[in-house]
Amino acid sequence: MPDDTTPPTDTKPGIATSEFWLSLVAVILGALAASGLIADGSTAMRVVGLAITVLAALGYTGSRTSVKKAAS
Repeated sequence: MPDDTTPPTDTKPGIATSEFWLSLVAVILGALAASGLIADGSTAMRVVGLAITVLAALGYTGSRTSVKKAAS
């Protein structure tokens, strides 16, 4: 019987994961909002767009880091 607590040793390339694509969409939408190309272009919307972009990128990076650490 396999041990369920042992992390898998094989990992998919980052571009092949759904997390990558969802993070990419969040980063693109956040960047568009931060640039003022979508929504009302207010300062608050630009700050929110920038925050979305940064948090999505950091979240993806943290996720991939933990996957890579678990695989090694």
